[in-house]
Amino acid sequence: MPERLLEVDALDAFYGDFQALFGVSLRIEAAQAVAIIGANGAGKSTLLKCIAGLLSCRRDALKLDGQPIGGCLAHEIAARGIALIPEGRRLFPSLTVEENLLIGGQLARRGPWTLRRVYELFPMLAARRNLPAPALSGGQQQMAAIGRALMANPRLILCDELSLGLAPIVVRDIYAALPAIRADGTALVIVEQDIVQALKAAQHAYCLQEGRIALEGPAAGLTREAIAAAYFGV
Repeated sequence: MPERLLEVDALDAFYGDFQALFGVSLRIEAAQAVAIIGANGAGKSTLLKCIAGLLSCRRDALKLDGQPIGGCLAHEIAARGIALIPEGRRLFPSLTVEENLLIGGQLARRGPWTLRRVYELFPMLAARRNLPAPALSGGQQQMAAIGRALMANPRLILCDELSLGLAPIVVRDIYAALPAIRADGTALVIVEQDIVQALKAAQHAYCLQEGRIALEGPAAGLTREAIAAAYFGV
């Protein structure tokens, strides 16, 4: 039986008095890639914020290795092996590419990912290691954001909109790197507007609609008709 890594159980999430998630439940296994799809405002990024410790939630709504982690602070979540690649990359503009990567390794978690491994995965970063982060193209910045997450040697990476604002050929190159990440045992949660890319990369998928799970199942088995119905609530 596959090893269960993260369990989300009846998760509710709020921004003040506004409720953004309603009883969301999902499962993520070790080294599994899970896609979270849905329209803008469906609650995808809110779900990632809860898992990453950026938004408070009920303690037993999130369990890592069977242990409750809901409401833990972001640095505590990171120390347990969950890394977030935020929407928009959020690199430090005053630092070089390499300095941004090294920040990801500050927790000194044991694992296979080092600067050398990151540069092997994304050779163009090695050639630009001493440049300031803003000197990179959008695609290169996304690679640097992925590399920074890998430097934390996480067991689970939360990917928020990897393809946002990038050319199709760049998106293809970024998604081509994901199997190598999973090969070392790292699970992925892929929140994505590019449904085709997300479903191709994932083994299982969930569709959020207005803060609720509207559809779930093996990624390869979800039909366009079922996705459209879940997306728009029709």
